[in-house]
Amino acid sequence: MESKVGRLLIVVDADAIVAQVFKGDSNHARATEIVQKLMKAGVKIIYPVTAVCEAVTVIQRVLGSKIVARETAKLFTESDTSVVNVNGEIYFKAVSKYFSNAVSKKDTIFDCCVAAVADEYQADAIFSFDAFYKKKGFVLASELVKDLN
Repeated sequence: MESKVGRLLIVVDADAIVAQVFKGDSNHARATEIVQKLMKAGVKIIYPVTAVCEAVTVIQRVLGSKIVARETAKLFTESDTSVVNVNGEIYFKAVSKYFSNAVSKKDTIFDCCVAAVADEYQADAIFSFDAFYKKKGFVLASELVKDLN
């Protein structure tokens, strides 16, 4: 795990990845604006491998774009993007702390893994449009960027 040293850290969820790469997504414009502000501010952005896999699956299966899915998956192997592992310890925390009987059917184990990664890395915010994270006490990147200008 990387220690925090004066640089904001953002963990990205699958919905934010999809919103960035799929122009037809209802959050595409917002996602693009948020990314531009985060990059301008020089924040560190990490992607849990589970979020990347979930996003690629959504692009391929739900949005029906095998080419965009492949290019998105490839992007995370060829660029300087920080993809972080979800090991057994993080998975255990995801299940025990976030994945309870009280979660809705929209709040998946993937969301819980993102939350556990945010805990593990002491993230300043999560880049997502999902209300799950707010309910769990996390700051969303959309809120954080308001203070970056």
